Amino acid sequence: ATLLGAALAGCAPLLLGSAVVGGGLVATDRRTTGIQLEDEGIERRADSAVRDLATLGHVNVTSYNRVLLVTGEVPSDADKAAIGEALSKVENVKSVVNELGIGQNSSTGSRTTDAFLTTKVKATLVDAKDVQANAYKVVVERAIVYLMGRVTEREAARGTELARSVSSVQKVVRVFEILSEDELANLGRTAAAPAASAPSK
Repeated sequence: ATLLGAALAGCAPLLLGSAVVGGGLVATDRRTTGIQLEDEGIERRADSAVRDLATLGHVNVTSYNRVLLVTGEVPSDADKAAIGEALSKVENVKSVVNELGIGQNSSTGSRTTDAFLTTKVKATLVDAKDVQANAYKVVVERAIVYLMGRVTEREAARGTELARSVSSVQKVVRVFEILSEDELANLGRTAAAPAASAPSK
């Protein structure tokens, strides 16, 4: 799965540092193919649930390994609670992380800045040779960086450090599933197993 190209589909590659974002970066996702498809389905159902509430807010939903992150803005605490409750009932959702802010919807300029910050954070992760960039899913809202993914404690700390190093980032919020080093090693062995068992030609 191409994690870094997803936010920039249809755009020309953007060069930041030594990293090319938006073209040609293909890496292995730590979720199974089935879970990746399930996450896509969860996001569609969550979007539909938000539309059904007819909120005046600006709501974004991101699912990773069935954990649903909710970001954006809504007019009141009651709206935030209603959205959280509705999304907790979406099929296959394991948990909801409700990070909705209370207040006016963000401006177009703010969202443009967030999109650029997303690209900068992803590029910073790619430039760092001591982390696997595609292990992180990056969401930016109001200059707050949300990091999702299945990572070890070392990867969580390093990814957070790298995101914080990006200019204009206000805060980093970790929404990680923490793996042990053994669990990560087992993921690698599982991914390699089909290739190892393939008959030789």
